[in-house]
Amino acid sequence: MLNRKGRRWGADACVVGFSGGGVGAEFGDPLRERMVVTSLKLQDLIEEIRGAKTQAQEREVIQKECAHIRASFRDGDPVHRHRQLAKLLYVHMLGYPAHFGQMECLKLIASSRFTDKRVGYLGAMLLLDERHDAHLLITNSIKNDLSQGIQPVQGLALCTLSTIGSAEMCRDLAPEVEKLLLQPSPYVRKKAILTAVHMIRKVPELSSVFLPPCAKLVHERHHGILLGTITLITELCERSPAALRHFRKVVPQLVQILRTLVTTGYSTEHSISGVSDPFLQVQILRLLRILGRNHEESSETMNDLLAQVATNTDSSRNAGNAVLFETVLTIMDIRSAAGLRVLAVNILGRFLLNSDRNIRYVALTSLLRLVQSDHSAVQRHRPTVVECLQETDASLSRRALELSLALVNSSNVRAMIQELQAFLESCPPDLRADCASGILLAAERFAPTKRWHIDTILHVLTTAGTHVRDDAVANLTQLIGGAQELHAYSVRRLYNVLAEDISQQPLVQVAAWCIGEYGDLLLAGNCEEIEPLQVDEEEVLALLEKVLQSHMSLPATRGYALTALMKLSTRLCGDNKAAILEKMPLVERDGPQADEEAKESKEAAQLSEAAPVPTEPQASQLLDLLDLLDGASGDVQHPPPLDPAPGGALVHLLDLPCAPPPPAPIPDLKVFEREGVQLNLSFSRPPENSALLLITVTATNFSEGDVTHFICQAAVPKSLQLQLQAPSGNTVPARGGLPITQLFRILNPNKAPLRLKLRLTYNHFHQSVQEIFEVNNLPVESWQ
Repeated sequence: MLNRKGRRWGADACVVGFSGGGVGAEFGDPLRERMVVTSLKLQDLIEEIRGAKTQAQEREVIQKECAHIRASFRDGDPVHRHRQLAKLLYVHMLGYPAHFGQMECLKLIASSRFTDKRVGYLGAMLLLDERHDAHLLITNSIKNDLSQGIQPVQGLALCTLSTIGSAEMCRDLAPEVEKLLLQPSPYVRKKAILTAVHMIRKVPELSSVFLPPCAKLVHERHHGILLGTITLITELCERSPAALRHFRKVVPQLVQILRTLVTTGYSTEHSISGVSDPFLQVQILRLLRILGRNHEESSETMNDLLAQVATNTDSSRNAGNAVLFETVLTIMDIRSAAGLRVLAVNILGRFLLNSDRNIRYVALTSLLRLVQSDHSAVQRHRPTVVECLQETDASLSRRALELSLALVNSSNVRAMIQELQAFLESCPPDLRADCASGILLAAERFAPTKRWHIDTILHVLTTAGTHVRDDAVANLTQLIGGAQELHAYSVRRLYNVLAEDISQQPLVQVAAWCIGEYGDLLLAGNCEEIEPLQVDEEEVLALLEKVLQSHMSLPATRGYALTALMKLSTRLCGDNKAAILEKMPLVERDGPQADEEAKESKEAAQLSEAAPVPTEPQASQLLDLLDLLDGASGDVQHPPPLDPAPGGALVHLLDLPCAPPPPAPIPDLKVFEREGVQLNLSFSRPPENSALLLITVTATNFSEGDVTHFICQAAVPKSLQLQLQAPSGNTVPARGGLPITQLFRILNPNKAPLRLKLRLTYNHFHQSVQEIFEVNNLPVESWQ
């Protein structure tokens, strides 16, 4: 509506202003004179817009003034063009269309008047960008203004180039900017350095052009030039290996500059809260971090300085905390001494005690990055980290939860799980799923005893049963089934819990399964682990009936209860003829413990491969003979090969049900790799549902920079059903830190060929990355 009204006002103004014919144009049209008179000045326009009481009044004022501005542009008035464009820029900043002023910016830039150039360059920075081809038309004007030698004009041209300069413009104007880097005027040099930073970010191959001037600019004493030079060198080193090798020679000089800042100060006007020039200190520390990474000599040169900065910087002010934080990051990225790394972790530990929430968040995030490489040093601050779980800020408590889970090991698992269970009872709903999953994973990895493991899972299911992962029920049933000595204990514990609450569906499913399997032990009452409890058959059946009739029970829960009732019919009556209702055999587990057992049995498997192959049975030789006698017949149906296992023939004769052989493992697949970031897929299929495929997506980062805001999305053909579980996090720490995992559940009842389309978005090295690709080489076992 606004654009249409704007166009209509412009058309009306055109008709009113130019409908007078030749006489009107020669002697002056009174309507046109009245229109020019009513055009507002910029100050009056601002006051009238601010004085509008409604949005409709504001639109009316702007539409009228835009009509006058269009008419003035059509007249080609060179005297007042910059005033009209200034008003249009104000309208643009309010969010109204102003694209019709783009060409007027080019005209003003080409003007010889400074007032025109000033508004023209400002308009170009606001109205033009790389998406408009018109921005290429000002390349020659910028080139002429850079070579004129008028400092204000050069400053305007450099600012515009650093704002809207495309790759083509940067390549064309790089020689002019290089010349200005060594000009006498500090004003021009500072702006030329910042323009060079933009050019390097836009066109990294221009690094060789700006490499020689930077070596001279490091010796400057002007604060703005030195700060800009450090920024430019940082960009060069991040994008050019040749520049990185070149500037490692200036590490001693950078160390001396930073030492001077710490001891004597640079200048009093750049000190903030008693910290000498924190902006320059931070920028030098970032550059030293890049130069000392994976370089022993450079790291040794800056070790003493970093210790001096870490001990002498005042931490009572925010400026000092910023310097200390950059110092910690530099210590952790270079090859620093062990004592220096402990000092850095202690600084982060002090940050945890700071009253500022932002500083505590930074400390938790940094400690989470360091927990893999300096676990023992971070472990000293475990009590403070646990206290941060009670933070009211959701982002702080989430970071504290991630760090607490990373600190769990075999020596502190009991104490840490107890703290995490207490947090689970009172944590916000959006953290409950992550906390429950973390506790279950930590308990599975570091459980001291099976009973403790079972108790821990039961506590999680009781507290946050609706928030646990889908595999929690299967894991607990496998754990109970494998602990024969705890069958009586487990069934009595689960019966007591189920009698108190039937709202937590995963807990109800496990309890119903356990009662169905070991109901006879429940009725026997011979459990020394807990207090004796007399339970009769009617009570057990009434409880399962309550589960069946409850409106809270899911279909899967009712299935568990019905199965339990059928199995109890054989357990309680003593009828064991129905083989299908016998106790479940122990199912092989998938997980960390299963991986360790597989590694332990690897040598035995290799020995079995080396054993001699048994000779072919005589029955097979007889079949070969029959083939020779009747080779022309293609209708001969060979009987299945004999089972070489002992007792196999007996099983076939009796036709008793036997457990099917376990499915062959599905090989893992690496589907993505870029700059150290990898994405791997691992596959598994639940034995109870062959149509369901579970894909675990694991994102790892072996680069030197963290991957943040990581999001993985997927799509499958319409014949399949896909469910994406929540990922374990959105940050992948550098240098092989804790990976991100995410579970895909794909239902493929028709066994259709599986194809995946993945979309990855994340931030890496201060750049936004988006990758969309299709995975067509999935293993055949994943969908057949």
